Amino acid sequence: MALSKAIFASIVISLFLIQFLHAYESVNTLGNNQIGKNIDCGSECNRRCGMSSRQHLCLRACGTCCARCGCVPPGTSGHEDVCPCYARMTTHHGRRKCP
Repeated sequence: MALSKAIFASIVISLFLIQFLHAYESVNTLGNNQIGKNIDCGSECNRRCGMSSRQHLCLRACGTCCARCGCVPPGTSGHEDVCPCYARMTTHHGRRKCP
């Protein structure tokens, strides 16, 4: 009797963990890819950094942010409200990472 309860409990816990991991993966994918929208980070970052005085630095940071967030705000600066993930990223020193 005790063995059957332990087996039942382990099955229930396993199913719970599987559901949790599946839900986490779904949320993580949506958050990083802006609802499944695939974009060309190279061209978007070229557009975003086109007027930057430090293009190499801008392109490198933008590429990292785009790969993680799956979006790049419109224009050459500002408009971070369009891509909140892009706006929230910071460096180790607390400065905004994304141009």
